[in-house]
Amino acid sequence: MQTRREALRILGIGVGATALSNFASAAAPAIPNGAIIRTVLKDYRPDELAGGATLFHEHMSLAPDFLTRFERYSAETRAINGPSAPALPAAPTEAFMQDMELMTNELTIARREGISCIVDGGHPDMGRDINALRQLSMRSGMPIVAGAGFYTQPFYPNAFATMNEDQIARALVGQVESDRAGVFVEIRSWDDITATERKVFRAIAKAHAATNLSIFTHTGIPGKAALEQLDILEDAGVAPNRIAIGHLGNLVDPNVQVHKAICRRGAFVGFDRQGRPEDAQQVPLVMALLDAGFADNLLFSSDLARANALKRFDSTLGYAKTLTVFVPKLKAAGASDAVLRKIMVDNSRRFLAFVPKPNTTNRKS
Repeated sequence: MQTRREALRILGIGVGATALSNFASAAAPAIPNGAIIRTVLKDYRPDELAGGATLFHEHMSLAPDFLTRFERYSAETRAINGPSAPALPAAPTEAFMQDMELMTNELTIARREGISCIVDGGHPDMGRDINALRQLSMRSGMPIVAGAGFYTQPFYPNAFATMNEDQIARALVGQVESDRAGVFVEIRSWDDITATERKVFRAIAKAHAATNLSIFTHTGIPGKAALEQLDILEDAGVAPNRIAIGHLGNLVDPNVQVHKAICRRGAFVGFDRQGRPEDAQQVPLVMALLDAGFADNLLFSSDLARANALKRFDSTLGYAKTLTVFVPKLKAAGASDAVLRKIMVDNSRRFLAFVPKPNTTNRKS
């Protein structure tokens, strides 16, 4: 495994905060005038975050029982539909996310390792605590983008069965305004997409129209409903360059047919489980997309949600592991420095940057 120093050198970053500005040597992405990236504490000009990588999907605040519930629902689905989704290993609780000292230290290290901004992929029905994210950002100095959204069928409020799209969209805009959300996050379909999930996806599109915030999704494993998710959002009027279809590293196809179809339509493909044994199957997929000319359409992150991925328990991992573990593997496979900078620094800022609507709040709640 390459060292942190080697990983940062790949992207032109010196070790230590004072050298992070070397990232700015990469060509600036095309971002509309007046666009911002909204974090829990303040709005940034996109160029202010050009000194390091932005991770589009991590977790820093979840309910302590979230993974327990997730795995129970997964087991129930497998019992009904068969083992289309693999069983997850027994998970510790997310109690570590309630340890502010631990989390502050983890994000402080991630900043030193070259991360400029992190998107928290949770929202209220996953137990995300917006006040904890604010405190964590203040203490660590890490800009954190909070998400708004509703996760997936098993987590929906019972009222969703009778609510219409406009009502759900209004609830989403309310989240954006109360929590200073900067993106619609981890909008998931559970294995095969359900009628209620389609309704929520259409409501997300309406909330996007009201706020201009981008959307990233979570496909069922392995990559189920990826194209249907994109179809629903596009049909509802969302421009594809405002959409990232997530977890497509789980869709192992040497010909990357679905991945290419999404890229050709102008949307982003999310590879968001890096720094793990699955890297071995993801590297060839990424390289095939780079060879096909789709570097502008890729987003990388690690979806960290388990204690065993923290620096405290494994010094080779932590919140920066996409940059320090996965990126060196792509470099070894032949990805150029310029392409890796584009993906880690430019694509994520271009995805998150938005021009606020006049009715979009700029206040802290």
